[in-house]
Amino acid sequence: MKQQLENIKTQAVKEIAEAASMQILESIRVKYLGKKGELTLVLRGMGSLSAEERPLIGQLANDVRVFIEQKLEEKEQTISKKERDERINRETVDITMPGKKKEIGHKHPITLVLDEIKEVFLGMGYEIAEGPDIEDTYYNFDALNTPETHPARDLQDTFYINEKIILRTQTSPVQIRTMMQKKPPIKIICPGRVFRSDTVDPTHSPIFHQIEGLVVDKGITMGNLKGTLEMFVKALFGESTRIRLRPHHFPYTEPSAEVDISCFACGGVGCRVCKGEGWIEILGAGMVHPKVLQTCGIDPEVYSGFAFGIGAERVAMGRFKIDDLRLLFENDVRFLKQF
Repeated sequence: MKQQLENIKTQAVKEIAEAASMQILESIRVKYLGKKGELTLVLRGMGSLSAEERPLIGQLANDVRVFIEQKLEEKEQTISKKERDERINRETVDITMPGKKKEIGHKHPITLVLDEIKEVFLGMGYEIAEGPDIEDTYYNFDALNTPETHPARDLQDTFYINEKIILRTQTSPVQIRTMMQKKPPIKIICPGRVFRSDTVDPTHSPIFHQIEGLVVDKGITMGNLKGTLEMFVKALFGESTRIRLRPHHFPYTEPSAEVDISCFACGGVGCRVCKGEGWIEILGAGMVHPKVLQTCGIDPEVYSGFAFGIGAERVAMGRFKIDDLRLLFENDVRFLKQF
């Protein structure tokens, strides 16, 4: 058995010296020192030895184990250093090579405008509310007092997924959801994407961004709406900007108005952007229809409110003096870098 231990020691030292990787080194460890390793098998045969031989063989076996473990550790350090040196050589950076410029992105002009509009209204005490892009026709039309015969519900104006599910045409459904879940006072803005079957031209797109606002409380009047909108347009377009309210009809507001601002491109003289009118429509607004309030569980005899919807792209055009809305969606880096 003594000779057997010496042979194990000699063979182990030889294999350790020849090992070229940590994986091979670990297999050698298991082979000789593992639970079923060769050294363990020798120790299990010590029961056949005499009482005098057992301490001697046990000490020798322990010395062999310690020796093999020491050799394994030395070899592990050697292999580790070799692998580290190889990795360093492989990952060496040539500091004489010219550096690669990293392009740093920035916010899209629409995002810049959305953020700016949010800041204006947050400064007035509004909260931000959000809702799904894919909407139920009940929230998008029915609860907003828009009957099934209304032109807005036609296939040529709205993207239908099925008879009851659509891509929302406005962020007004967020107002409905908010009024059904929260009682007055309510003061929110609802930013998000909306979808309509519009023909692409310098001022229209089938996908655009909208921010709608809603205020519901006791004693809210049309004067509150006009003052809010004047404060908003002057904050975004400058103190010289004028607004014009034109009578209009929206099923969910009464009275209703289309709101124009003096053309940002020509100052009101008339040009291609404003189609010679001197004004550009940027939003619709009005007093919340009593029927809409009733649908949401709010007593119109006690509460009143106003609502408005702003097209972010048209605001961006005015804010950055852009004369064609399509530029905002073409992803031309040369154009976007200007902002």
